Amino acid sequence: MRIIYLDNAATSWPKPKEVIEAIEEVLLQKGANPGRSGHRLSLEAARIIYETREALAEFFGVGDPLRIIFTKNITEALNLILYGYLRPGDHVITSSMEHNSMMRPLRDLERRGVELTVVRASPTGEIDPEDVRKAIRPNTRLIAMVHVSNVTGTVLAAQEVGRIAREHGVRFLLDCAQSAGTLPIDLGEMPVDILAFTGHKSLFGPQGTGGFYLGEGLEKEVAPLMRGGTGSRSEEEEQPEFLPDKYESGTPNTPGIAGLGAGVRFLMKERMEKVREKKELLTRIMIEGLRGIKGVKVYGPLDSRRQIGIVSFNVEGRDPSEVSGILDERYGILSSPGLHCAPLAHRTIGTFPRGTVRMAVSYLNTPEEVEAAVKAVYEIARL
Repeated sequence: MRIIYLDNAATSWPKPKEVIEAIEEVLLQKGANPGRSGHRLSLEAARIIYETREALAEFFGVGDPLRIIFTKNITEALNLILYGYLRPGDHVITSSMEHNSMMRPLRDLERRGVELTVVRASPTGEIDPEDVRKAIRPNTRLIAMVHVSNVTGTVLAAQEVGRIAREHGVRFLLDCAQSAGTLPIDLGEMPVDILAFTGHKSLFGPQGTGGFYLGEGLEKEVAPLMRGGTGSRSEEEEQPEFLPDKYESGTPNTPGIAGLGAGVRFLMKERMEKVREKKELLTRIMIEGLRGIKGVKVYGPLDSRRQIGIVSFNVEGRDPSEVSGILDERYGILSSPGLHCAPLAHRTIGTFPRGTVRMAVSYLNTPEEVEAAVKAVYEIARL
């Protein structure tokens, strides 16, 4: 049975061949520890990491590649930023569409004395920027928000919220787990102070890769999550204060970062406008197809210009896990059922506690695969 992989919001698969080749090259030919030795292989590994930093800086419109910090995933990046920046008495604003990678650290910080306001999204997952403006207080220090919902694919109003943050002198953290590699992002134009990304979703890198961009001067305000060996200033017992070393203690994932660099270069070669157009097309085919099936409810704005890459739905009278299981066993279509680590988002759209069936496309999926998935849901709804 042919597999149709539509679980790309969890992790993208398959990867471009360039990604696999880049990882293989490191493991077979350049597997030394970067920055820890002076020999040729160590220097070559360090070069690979820096070239990926450069590729990500170009991809996100960042002038200084050293402001791209690597972590093992976006969860670590968000934890580093939130715990490193917020203090008791600070106020932070977030949305009701957040993944637990954002919400759980914020709830923990709330118990430690950080004030938290959760701005309620609409049932389609959209945020009114004016609600964010009204939530700002004199002690508001950070607005932290997802760019694209991992439940509905809704594109939140990042540009408008970032502008409001700038007007009030508040820092803006954008979670780009689902948007990086799906939407064009230019930090030369977007009013974003900190951008967190994961490598293994639409950037086509392997699992265990991620990071963040840190705006000018913020390294003086954000404490590192870990301290240790960086390969620099080894004569000192204190953590370096310069970027990226301040936040990159320990041996990096050189094979993974090499694969991430290859994924980013693949996207730049393909052009992000082309990537977005194709994902809009695939999303539109899925939304329109599922909406036409009796007994199927589709969530989100139901507009591929405002909802991209991800579609959640339910079949009347059937549990999401049952539907996802049938899609897998009978049709070879791989999806994700449940709450998707975002319970508040499901409360917002009215699908808690059962959740939804989520299908998420990749740039490498085809219209024919999406049409086959729609047909399979149609047959399941008739059972």
